[in-house]
Amino acid sequence: MSTFIPYGQMVQEYYVNRVRALAAERRRRRAAIRTPAAAARLVRDVRARIARCFGPFPPRTPLAPVVTGVVLRERYRIETVMFSSRPDFPVTANLYVPLKRNGACPGVIFSCGHNPLGKAAVNYQTLCRSLASNGFVVLIYDPISQGERRQYVNDRHPLAPKALCDEHNMLGNRMSLTGEFFGAWRAWDGIRALDYLLTRPEVDPARIGVTGNSGGGTLTSFLNALDDRVAMAAPSCYVTTMLRNIENELPQDSEQIPPGFLAAGLDMADFFIARAPRPTLLLGQRNDFFDPRGLRETYEEVRRVYALLGAEDHVACFIGPDEHGLHRENRAAIGRFMARCAGIRWMRNEAPIPVEDEATLFCTPTGQVEAAIPACRKVPELTRSDADTLRRQRRRFTGSALRTRAAAMLALPPAAGVPAYRVLRSISDLPVKKAKYVSRFAVETEPGIQAILHYISNKPEAYRNYLDGGAAAVLHVPHLSSWTDIQDGEILGADGGTDVFALDPRGVGESLPIRCSMTDFFASYDSDFLYACNGSLLGQPYLGGKVFDVLQTLALLHERGYKTIHLVGRGLGAITGAFAALLSEHVTRVTLKNALLSYDELARQSACKWPLSHMLPGVLRHFDLPDVYAALAARKLEIIDPWDEQMRLWKPVAGRRHAARLGIRKVRKGV
Repeated sequence: MSTFIPYGQMVQEYYVNRVRALAAERRRRRAAIRTPAAAARLVRDVRARIARCFGPFPPRTPLAPVVTGVVLRERYRIETVMFSSRPDFPVTANLYVPLKRNGACPGVIFSCGHNPLGKAAVNYQTLCRSLASNGFVVLIYDPISQGERRQYVNDRHPLAPKALCDEHNMLGNRMSLTGEFFGAWRAWDGIRALDYLLTRPEVDPARIGVTGNSGGGTLTSFLNALDDRVAMAAPSCYVTTMLRNIENELPQDSEQIPPGFLAAGLDMADFFIARAPRPTLLLGQRNDFFDPRGLRETYEEVRRVYALLGAEDHVACFIGPDEHGLHRENRAAIGRFMARCAGIRWMRNEAPIPVEDEATLFCTPTGQVEAAIPACRKVPELTRSDADTLRRQRRRFTGSALRTRAAAMLALPPAAGVPAYRVLRSISDLPVKKAKYVSRFAVETEPGIQAILHYISNKPEAYRNYLDGGAAAVLHVPHLSSWTDIQDGEILGADGGTDVFALDPRGVGESLPIRCSMTDFFASYDSDFLYACNGSLLGQPYLGGKVFDVLQTLALLHERGYKTIHLVGRGLGAITGAFAALLSEHVTRVTLKNALLSYDELARQSACKWPLSHMLPGVLRHFDLPDVYAALAARKLEIIDPWDEQMRLWKPVAGRRHAARLGIRKVRKGV
């Protein structure tokens, strides 16, 4: 990959400017809320908006709870518990029950952060013991991929993730193709955990709290907004502002990105405004990557709404002195807050006894539900099942209906006519095998975005400062970089009289984010994933922006006199190019090299290399890539050397058979 990246901050600044504008407009609207009645309307409005971002939850099915063991300690007992949040989808949990009780006790749902031990993590155990020692019944449960609920234990796929956060992203990315949000799955586990806690006779249903740190702070925030049974909430080391996260280039897990959240005019403060004036303690750390400046800003916004409702003292903020984590000061602050809200006296901060080893807290004999419960289902299997159902139910979109649906799902920006372009300095000192002379242009596709267009020639006199050179053109959309594809001989040749161009859409090639270029483009938390998440928050898929760059460039070339345009896409560029060809009137021929044959195969496989940035959210509810390819048959579509879910070449015979099963023709092996 070329290290020549002159536009390496372009995509980052594009998103920063977009979100700054939204934040300014949001502040302006919220400043106009000045009465208790207006504040009450805001509470109802943001609650409804958050619910829409999470989508409808599944129906409640039997919890089928079972207590598999009891650990007796001086002040409390620990029950090892399992229940099913969905059919054949067990959740492993520990229930801490005080031994000395005077009537029903306040209850707490403890949501774990991203620790592979889940409920057995030391700091989580410590807070649970302190709460139980002070009279709370505490239910702490393993999130998906943590503790006893790992999803890839015996998965032999070569790309099966090994680390829990990688698991979360792999699960969430694939799930997005079927229109599901992994955060909603995580929230549903928490809601069902609360369902179970409320079945316990030891628990007072009027005094239920939720707390958690990091990813558990995320889920605490979600549960606070989504469940009206919660009486007090204390999220730690998650709350800041979305703008701070985006300004600071902070990627998050798949479940932390509610689709369309920013587009709905929401920010983190709304997770708490949605239930104002519910008692809430917002916690962070001084040296946290979740920026404490944003935490203070969120606190002030929430406090203002609470004040309008006459309950300013119901919300507080605590910032500990440490780095990210549930350290002693934050644990003590949570305990004091919960006790005050529950009307009990906080006596003991932390019990001076060793924490339990992980095996003591197991709900299953082996420490994994997969081994203990043969009938249990895992998320990859459930996503595959959803994809199968959608494939059977999907009606066929063709022609203008397909184009309309694809354009709507890509959420393309409005086109303001033919774009302007800049003439950039031509470059001749980079190693190029197949072309010696490359002229460069910057196509200004939308404010803040420039797609870099390369004119390629072997003739020294062909350096250009203009675009109106002929009537026929090839436009190549690369896999990761035009320069790399040029150097590797991936640019298809052209007949005499045809001009050859290569285009870097946003985020690849010359606008590859600088941070991304330093590591693996396909890494779980690198810039490509970050900007895909930003696009999701804005309700505008990152892929849609890339397609728009190609569409605007096609419009420019057509306006400059190119009436015959052969669009070529390779790898990631094949997905971008296919959608652009579907939506453009200016493409007369299409060639896709190393193309993905269907999104369905990504949803059906337990793991894949294709990144979130090139997955269209919810696409399998409406159509799949074979529908796009069928629509491009009239443009002389040819698919060369397609790739599988691992971005490996299909073997020729297997690839043709697979394509035939999908109804795709014109698939061949390259020379």
